[in-house]
Order: sequence, then structure tokens, then C-alpha cells
Amino acid sequence: MYLPLFQASLLATASTVTPPPATAPLEDASSVEVAVDPSAAESQGEDPAGPQDGDVIVVEGSGRAPSGDPLAGVNETTYQITQKVDAAVVAPMATVYEEDLPKPVRNGLRNFLRNLMEPVNFINYLLQLKPGKAVETLGRFAINTTVGIGGLIDVAEEKPFNLQYRRNGFANTLGYYGVGPGPFLVLPLFGSTTVRDLLGNGLDQLVVPLALGKPFNTAYYAIPAYTVNSLQDRIDFDERLEDISDSHDPYTAMRRSYLCLREADIAELRNQPLPDCSIDHLMGYDDDYSDLEEDEELPDIVPADDTYDPLENAIRAEPAPTAGQR
Repeated sequence: MYLPLFQASLLATASTVTPPPATAPLEDASSVEVAVDPSAAESQGEDPAGPQDGDVIVVEGSGRAPSGDPLAGVNETTYQITQKVDAAVVAPMATVYEEDLPKPVRNGLRNFLRNLMEPVNFINYLLQLKPGKAVETLGRFAINTTVGIGGLIDVAEEKPFNLQYRRNGFANTLGYYGVGPGPFLVLPLFGSTTVRDLLGNGLDQLVVPLALGKPFNTAYYAIPAYTVNSLQDRIDFDERLEDISDSHDPYTAMRRSYLCLREADIAELRNQPLPDCSIDHLMGYDDDYSDLEEDEELPDIVPADDTYDPLENAIRAEPAPTAGQR
């Protein structure tokens, strides 16, 4: 599933298990030679027969940003700010929205906003040369707009139609044709994205205002729509946000999660095996401490390297669609 515009609330509650401190993987490490003075070591009561081969210690390290994240320092700072915003504002608002607003009302708002974006889904299935999915999407839009009272009720997903909602967009089309994600970014209000997704999302958001005009090209529509989508996304991804927060390095977990989910979207369009985007898998935990009690000792954890490509280690979470299902 593609994560929409609002990504600024990528932190949920704090972990009850205190994981070990983060250890950033080394990439293209450069070496530094440090000479050792045997007489100094002897004067301090240490064994002068320390390192061999010329009494030189080679220390390796690197200050380079992770691959695909050249602005890691700025991104992480922005992410830490969004954590505080999420804890103070977004999470409480999402809780009130979920618990106090009747579910039929929430579903109606979600369905209405989804229905408005169906033309975007339709256009992009056409661009991806998937006429079957394009026709289904157009059918959903026609049914829900008429029988579903302007899209408030998702009639199309029920029998006898059984037309399930599929999200698509210009960023997916770019990825489908091989355009890489580009640098990873964490932007205020927009949250996690990449250059490709930022461009694609911008095009998605222009379709409805340009096609329908007022009031959809005014702030009277844009602000409420953005708020509703943001709160619904916060509810839908709450469990994953908790897993991210519980990891030993939330920023890295968030970045890998976002990129993996986006790669999964592209892989699904290409009928390829889907990668395993669980936080445990992405961070190299393999459920090492997910079930530990608070007083249990944590095992040693080696974070997955940032060069890890989830698609190269794809796990078939579900059978890949056949050509007839396009």
C-alpha cells in the first residue's frame, strides 16, 4: 500500500522494552593508522607487546550518509521533530477521531475522498497498459458516484460487483517504467517521501482541482481533505508506527519501511514477488526480541546493512498475479 502525503506522524508510543543503542553500519569505510609507542604502554603498566606488524593499529570508520539518503542528518532531525508533533498533536487527534466519530461517518468521508481520486487511478492504469484494471476502476467510480451517493458508500466492493479499491498514481507509473526513487526525504507536513514520489504525488493532487474547479481548487476543500486523510492514515498505520518506534533506530526503520512499501507497490504492478516489509525483517531482528518481557535480557542485534535490497530477498507474501489478472 502506498503511504499518502501525510507522513509527518511516523512515531507512535514509546517502547516498553529498551533496545540496545543503535550502531550504524559502515559503508566504504576508510582506514586510519594510529602509531603505538611501546615505551608509553610500558610506563602505564600495560603489555608492550601489543599490536604486531610495526605497532600500528588500523581503525576503520566512515561518516558517509547511507546509500540513497544523502541528507540523512537533516532528515533525521526533521523526523525527530515530527515525533514530538505526533505525540503531542497528531496521535491524540487520531484517537479522538477514531473513538468519538461514528464509524459510518468516518467510512463515508474516507469513501468520498477515495472516489474523487479514482480518475487518477484510472489514468495511471491506462498509462501502465493495464486495461483490465483501468476498466474495473472506471466501473467503481461510476457505481459509487451514482448508486453510492457521490462515493459516500462503497457499493462497488460489495456483491454482485466485487470491485476492490486499488490505489495508483503517477509515482507508481514512473516506478513501473524504471524511474528510480531518487534521494530519500523527510519534509515538514509531507513527511517521508522521495524525489520521484514527491513529483508523482504533486501530479496526483493537481488532477481533481484542474478537472472539477471550485470548490476543489480552494483551501475549503484542500485543508479538510488533507486532515481527514492524515488522521485516517495515522489510524491505519498505527501498528507499524509502533514497530518503528520500538526499534533500536526508529529513523532507519522508518526509512527502510517507507522504501520497502513503495518497492512492494511497484513489484505488485510488475507481477513480481512481494518483499517482506516487516520491521523485524528490515532491521535484521528476525523476531529476536519482539516477544521478550521487560525483565528479559536482550540478545545481540546486528542491524541490517543499508545496502540491503528487499527485492533481492523477496518473500512471496502472496502469489504473484497472473497475466490474466492485469
